[in-house]
Amino acid sequence: MVVSTINGTSPLSHSNGTTIPLSTFSRNSFVNVEKGDPVAFRPYWEKVRDECTVDIKGDEWMSYLGDTNNLCWYMVPQMRDAILRLHNVVDNAVTKDKFLVLGTGSSQLYQALLYALSPSESSHRPINVVAAAPYYSEYKDATDILQSRLFQWTGDAALYDKDEPYIEVVTSPNNPDGTLRVPVVNSGVEGKIIYDLAYYWPQYTPITYQLDHHVMVFTFSKCISHAGSRIGWAFVKDIEVAKKMIRFVQLNSIGVSRESQIRAAKMIGVICYGYKNLKSIEFDHLFFDYCKRLMKERWEKFKGAIEKSKVFTLTKYPTSYCHFNKDLSEQYPGNIFSPMKSENTYSYTAFAWLKCLEGIKDGVSYLEKLKIRTRGGERFGVDAKYVRVSMICTEDEFIELCTRLSNAKRE
Repeated sequence: MVVSTINGTSPLSHSNGTTIPLSTFSRNSFVNVEKGDPVAFRPYWEKVRDECTVDIKGDEWMSYLGDTNNLCWYMVPQMRDAILRLHNVVDNAVTKDKFLVLGTGSSQLYQALLYALSPSESSHRPINVVAAAPYYSEYKDATDILQSRLFQWTGDAALYDKDEPYIEVVTSPNNPDGTLRVPVVNSGVEGKIIYDLAYYWPQYTPITYQLDHHVMVFTFSKCISHAGSRIGWAFVKDIEVAKKMIRFVQLNSIGVSRESQIRAAKMIGVICYGYKNLKSIEFDHLFFDYCKRLMKERWEKFKGAIEKSKVFTLTKYPTSYCHFNKDLSEQYPGNIFSPMKSENTYSYTAFAWLKCLEGIKDGVSYLEKLKIRTRGGERFGVDAKYVRVSMICTEDEFIELCTRLSNAKRE
């Protein structure tokens, strides 16, 4: 039985010292933390809204073409330069000697990569696509929806034992559980690896080293938190793979919206300008540090709510040294970065991965009784006792989430 007191008369205090403010939600409304809509960082963009304004005239960006001198011909130079500049600031990926492919979100790039990495149509059977469970819940559907003769979803990479060609998707940090991942397939056949690095940014996880893989996929949605712009990019080592990806995007959408590219480039420019001009920029205008502190505060409150409810257990993350914060601290010792400069850093992941304690078989159904909508473990290839909870929802949603979890009890 679930017992919950919602909308109390005073803020909730937890044993770890955190306090949950009063909620504005009504008793009968649902808190939807099932989706991964990255709206938590809206307050930052409100602060810099004027710097991000883009003026596009009626006769601008009319052509399909972006830069005919570039292999990715639909990408405008401003977008290319902004992406390279961003990775140079964060130092989370090796971009030299790789081809940059732009897509309408990383979802399109995922399908483009399946097409590009699959054997030719003359192959007698589709290549197997796998990912270690718990895996991102949309991989299976995004693979199967095309009903392709080139590739097929095969499930958990840890269980894959066929001596057949395969594509393994490695999401690191992982969605849903935030763990850092490496390939796990044990096969006599050499596979092809897609590294999905959507969350390898300083607000979610320590930047432990500069990644250098043959295929690395990033998304504007989770990096900058503007999901509506539908921008994703991939760094690809093999030119033939890059060409096939670009061909897929051409046939699928004839490129990527120029207006979205120009807006994305402008916003990335605002972020990078802050980190290149630290001494003249206010702290709350530094995107990654602003967002990391917000995520840290949320995780502390969330852990307090989970501890009070005694209904769930949380994934435990080891501490790691973040080179992004280290470099800032050493360059400007004793300034606003000093609280983070030499400490090992925890992950403040975009999602909480909860496991129900004994006696609760279905986490989604349990939380539905509290009017909390989550995504269940079966969608991620594991047991229904697990649920994924979004930590990047609105502030009101987050406050109500913690309030309801704090008051949940088992009898």
